[in-house]
Amino acid sequence: MRVLGIDPGLRNLGWGVIEAKGSRLSHIANGIIHSEGADLAGRLKSLHAALTEVILRYIPDAAAVEQTFVNKDAVATLKLGQARGIALLVPAQAGLAVGEYAPNAVKKAVVGVGHAGKGQVEHMVRFQLPGVELAGPDAADALAVAICHAHHLQSAGRMAAALKGVA
Repeated sequence: MRVLGIDPGLRNLGWGVIEAKGSRLSHIANGIIHSEGADLAGRLKSLHAALTEVILRYIPDAAAVEQTFVNKDAVATLKLGQARGIALLVPAQAGLAVGEYAPNAVKKAVVGVGHAGKGQVEHMVRFQLPGVELAGPDAADALAVAICHAHHLQSAGRMAAALKGVA
């Protein structure tokens, strides 16, 4: 199964695609979409177009998006939420189920600690995907989201198989 992870951002949207075969994970691709446009609408449009291209190129089976971290700047949070809307919309338009994960859940799945730092997350992404060349911190975060979702899907699959065996 191919999983697309997305770290939403209005200026820089990280993305990463991994392949999950059983418990084995492998890196397919990662990158950062730098939005273009003089205004919010133009930036959102460019994010939509570029993320659509990523999906058409790598044909994921599932997608996951990191939830927005609310901060003290309400205007910045609102703009990030709009970029996150694009990150949810594009995979949904492609017919993909989209998982959503809090930043602490992603860190816990990848590092084992919910309050891990960016450096720890990047280190564990490199450890779990040997040989990966990261496009930057946003791409590392997106790959972490994809890894978290792959683990979640594996657990859900095992749970469904166990429940089927009980019935």
